[in-house]
Amino acid sequence: MHSLQAPSAVVMIRPHAFASNPETRDDNAFQTLANRSAEATSAAARDEHDRAVEQLRNAGVTVHVFDDFGDNDTPDSVFPNNWFSTHPGGHVAIYPMFVPSRRRERRMDVIKMLKRDYRVQDVIDYSGFEQDNLALEGTGAMVLDHVGRIAYTVKSNRADPVLLERFCTHFNYEPIAFEARDAQGRDVYHTNVLMGIGTHYALICLDMITDPERRATVKARLEESGRTVIDLTHAQIAEFAGNAIELTGRDGLVLALSSRALAALRPDQIDIIQDSATPLPLSVPTIETAGGSVRCMIAGIHLSRR
Repeated sequence: MHSLQAPSAVVMIRPHAFASNPETRDDNAFQTLANRSAEATSAAARDEHDRAVEQLRNAGVTVHVFDDFGDNDTPDSVFPNNWFSTHPGGHVAIYPMFVPSRRRERRMDVIKMLKRDYRVQDVIDYSGFEQDNLALEGTGAMVLDHVGRIAYTVKSNRADPVLLERFCTHFNYEPIAFEARDAQGRDVYHTNVLMGIGTHYALICLDMITDPERRATVKARLEESGRTVIDLTHAQIAEFAGNAIELTGRDGLVLALSSRALAALRPDQIDIIQDSATPLPLSVPTIETAGGSVRCMIAGIHLSRR
């Protein structure tokens, strides 16, 4: 089965100099410090990445792996979904990033591979807006409903409203922006930590949306799209349960998420997912110290093969 929402091919970046990035620590409440040497941390992250790639390939997902040997001082490069996205019809977007080290993650060999192996009609590059200190961090900042053409976006310094409008105009999405805070009252920095959209269900912590009217709107729009809303708790979000991505594997839909995220879900929530998709838990505890989980590691390819 083919789903517009769930790509069957992805890009992942193999980290050789992974670290919890000091530049992003101010507004990423999910970040922690690994208490071991830089070399050991980096090696553990690389092992977790390699095992994740192997599990995805075993499930029938095509994974294009690119190495980052650390030459450009890019500690967060394992999270490529922030700097580019791909869209049905042959469209690619390249995004402006909030902090300098993340701007160095963009690499043209990934774009060249997409043009070589897939049908790419155009590449729209927004990265020049970094000169004005504006950011729109891809499918971290926006959670896209590819079927209903909606860009759900938490308001933050990682998602400039003018750029959001511009992206939505170019790519034909409707922006739905809202403010969101965690249980401690801290602003949420990326939308994909609190929600993930599958073909037949959506994972979201509605409680984090601060405005009751906006909360009702988001829930209604997800339900109008025919999806069952799986309402997550703050505690489940803290375990990265919202940071998941649905993919198309050999035997149908799979939901890639971290092992700790799956462990945080209740049996009734897992039942809803299993009605249409098979959970695929990936163990990435070291990578999660950088404040991102499985969704962040995977850039979906929504393009047709050449």
